[in-house]
Amino acid sequence: MPTSRDTGDDESVGALHGIRIADFSRVLAGPYATMLLADLGAEVVKVERPGSGDETRSWRPPADASGTSTYFLGVNRNKRSVALDLTTGEGRERARELIARSDVVVENFRPGTMDRLGLGPGELLAADPRLVYCSVTGFGTGAGAALPGYDLLVQAVGGLMSVTGEPGGEPVKTGVALVDVITGLHACLGILAALRHRERTGRGQLVEVSLLGSLLSALANQASGYVAAGVVPGRLGNAHPSIAPYETFHAADRPIALAVGNDRQFAALTALLGRPGLADDARFRTNPDRVAHRADLRAVLQERLRTRTADHWAEVLPAAGVPAGPVNALDEAFAYAERLGLQAVVDAGGTPQVAHPVRFGATPARYRLAPPGLGEHTDAVFPARREPDA
Repeated sequence: MPTSRDTGDDESVGALHGIRIADFSRVLAGPYATMLLADLGAEVVKVERPGSGDETRSWRPPADASGTSTYFLGVNRNKRSVALDLTTGEGRERARELIARSDVVVENFRPGTMDRLGLGPGELLAADPRLVYCSVTGFGTGAGAALPGYDLLVQAVGGLMSVTGEPGGEPVKTGVALVDVITGLHACLGILAALRHRERTGRGQLVEVSLLGSLLSALANQASGYVAAGVVPGRLGNAHPSIAPYETFHAADRPIALAVGNDRQFAALTALLGRPGLADDARFRTNPDRVAHRADLRAVLQERLRTRTADHWAEVLPAAGVPAGPVNALDEAFAYAERLGLQAVVDAGGTPQVAHPVRFGATPARYRLAPPGLGEHTDAVFPARREPDA
C-alpha cells in the first residue's frame, strides 16, 4: 500500500511500513489493534500518562521474571512509549506535534475527553484532512457516551453471558476479555479500510468502533436468529443450538469435544463407536433430527465414549474424518500448536510473545521491539511525515 511515509520498496520491512500511529489507547482493545498493525510494519508511538502509564502495567499477577505485568506485555510489543501529561499545555502541544507527524490516531478515552483536550477528531481532521482518526468507545457517542466500557459489563448487557453457561445455571463470562479482542480486530479493519480510502482520494476520515456494536456483530448466528426470526436463545452449556453432536463429552479420563457438522461425519462417528445403526435411526438420520433428539443422542454417544481415553478418540476419530479433540489446558494448547508447526511463540526483543495470527507470503509479521518501558522513548525525535509526490 503506497503511503505518505514510504522510504523504499523492500517488502521485508512490512506491509504497513511508512505508516505512523499515534496511539493514545490503553488496556486491551486499542493496544491489541495497534500491536497487530505494528507487527505488520507500522510505527506505533504509545502515549502514556507519566508515572503510571497504561493501567495494565499494574495488573498483576501474573508477572514475568522482571516483575512486569504479562497483561501489558501481551499487547504492547513493537511500540515506542512516550510519557506526556495531557492535562498540561506542554503535554498537549507535544501530542499535537506527534499527531502532525503521524498518519493514524487511535484513542479509547470516554467520548468527549479528547475534544476537551483539543485533540478531538473534528479539530485534528480540519487541520490535517489526510489523518485517519480511530475512536474506540464502549457504547458509542450518543446516549451511551457516559457509560464505562468494561468488557465484563458489555458481555452482560450485550447478551453474550445470556448464552454462555449451563442450562438453568448462572450466566458466565468468557475466560478472556473477548469483546475487547473482537473490538480491536474491528478497529484494525476500520483503520486499514480508511488508509485504502486515503490512498485513493487523499483524504482521511473518522473511524468509530464500539464494544457493544462489535459484540452484537460477533454474536453471529445467535444474533441473526433473533434479528431474522425473533428467537431469543438461552444457555446450552457446550452444546450448539443448530448442530448435533457438537459439544463436549466425557471420555474415560477427561472431556473431549466432538464437532460433527454433517451426516457423513456422523455416519463415520457411529461406525467407529460400534453403533453404525444410529445413522439410520429416524431420530438421528439428519442434523435437524439430531438437534430435535439431542438428549437421546447424547446419552447413546456418552455411553460409548466413556470406554476409551480422550487421547485414543483424538487419534482415531480425526483419522476417520470426524472432528474431535481433547479439552486442553493452555500449556497443552501451545504444545499442540507447536506439534502442528504453527510456531505459536516468538521472541520480541528477548520477551516471549504469542505470534501474530496472520501469515503473509511476502510481508510477514516481524517482532522488532520488546514491549517498552514507560516513557522509554519520550526524548526520541520522530521524522516529519513525507507527503506523496504530486
